[in-house]
Amino acid sequence: MNMEYNDYSPDELHEECGVFGVYDLDGGDVVTSIYYGLFALQHRGQESCGIAVSDTQGPKGKVKAWKGMGLVSEVFSEEHLEGLSGCNIGVGHVRYSTAGGSNINNTQPLVLNYIKGTLALAHNGNLVNTPELRRELEYTGAIFQTTIDTEVIAYHIARERLNSATVEEAVGRAMKKLSGAYSLVIMSPRKLIGARDPLGFHPLCIGKKNNAYFLASETAALYAADAEFIRDVLPGEVVMINETGIHSDTSQCGSKAAKCIFEYIYFARPDTYFDGVSVYNSRIMAGRILAQAHPVEADVVVGVPDSGNAAAMGYSFESKIPFGMAFVKNSYVGRTFIKPKQSMRVASVRIKLNVLHEVVRGKRVVMIDDSIVRGTTSAKIVKMLKKAGATEVHVRISSPPFLNPCYFGTDIPTGDQLIAHNNSIEKICEMIGADSLGYLEVDRLSDLIGGDKGYCDACFTGNYPIEPPLEDIRGEYEQ
Repeated sequence: MNMEYNDYSPDELHEECGVFGVYDLDGGDVVTSIYYGLFALQHRGQESCGIAVSDTQGPKGKVKAWKGMGLVSEVFSEEHLEGLSGCNIGVGHVRYSTAGGSNINNTQPLVLNYIKGTLALAHNGNLVNTPELRRELEYTGAIFQTTIDTEVIAYHIARERLNSATVEEAVGRAMKKLSGAYSLVIMSPRKLIGARDPLGFHPLCIGKKNNAYFLASETAALYAADAEFIRDVLPGEVVMINETGIHSDTSQCGSKAAKCIFEYIYFARPDTYFDGVSVYNSRIMAGRILAQAHPVEADVVVGVPDSGNAAAMGYSFESKIPFGMAFVKNSYVGRTFIKPKQSMRVASVRIKLNVLHEVVRGKRVVMIDDSIVRGTTSAKIVKMLKKAGATEVHVRISSPPFLNPCYFGTDIPTGDQLIAHNNSIEKICEMIGADSLGYLEVDRLSDLIGGDKGYCDACFTGNYPIEPPLEDIRGEYEQ
């Protein structure tokens, strides 16, 4: 399945990927659980998706896989799922590219055949030392089929496996060479393996249903598969699941963490828990903080769906200004909404969102959104609200201004493309047509996660927890 999509939005942020894995020790079919899990992770990547499965009781190393460009509902038909049935172990993936191009060759999971058997690997995150690792492999004869760092990880695991007693040991040894963000779900012929980088940039959790074990990017995906959350994979931990249960290697776990703070602000679903913290509660707290720091006399508080809604409720709770649902979101606009001409891109916000005139007409409105990237989308939404009759629009943003690119799995662009990089808050307010503008303060970010200081805020502060690459290796704006 190879389709071309044209849904690049220059003012929206995207997460790189979502990963999901299942091993049913009783031999039950896992493809339906993976399918449901990927549906629940669709927000993390709408560009491509895939599933790879195997039977631990069947021929060793026989893997069935299907993947393609598009949404889960587009890539997988009933016929495709039927073709993947009869297997009790498998991994799945949804992708939005932040490193490597957007094409069928870069879809995941990657299935690797090597001298020790097979591996199917799904990856969320971004390495910063991919060029060095890739050159090392190329100079020893490696031939690459993709342009993504996931293949580099797979090659290094395969190479380490030659000198390791087990595949999980090989994963741990390969991790010592990797620098950057990675949450991995790996299927070997008889094992399901999960690994998380030592700083824990992105989430990975463990679940269980009867005698089946799950690995997933978010707890919401576990619940979609009717599984029970057990715990998070620790930063630096390698977990191996086989017929005897869960086995853990914590030898690379440290005391320092750098969890992506934007997971709480925007990326994760509100019904997800990330390292013990409710994403919903984080967003409510962000709204409360905004109301404390940037109060204004107004008649209604509204949120830009979806991530702005909880923050808007928090602002309403704190300010006592009534909360209103001012936007109707078209849930059926996905990557299949193709904008063939540049002129049609301008209308994309109106296609995705409609304003309820009755909520805002004749009122002073506080509009809560999660971020401003280039400012084009914010300007369109403010204009829509005023056209619908709002007398004032006061914009409040539940994150600090973006000043720096991200190298760890988020497509925040380079500084010269960010509206806050070269403009004051007053100037941005003027550019988007708002009556006032207020951002969340950087020093209040820890309040979103209960005072925990173990997070990465480099996109706001420039304080990268790992030295960034000398060049922007992400490539997502080569369009």
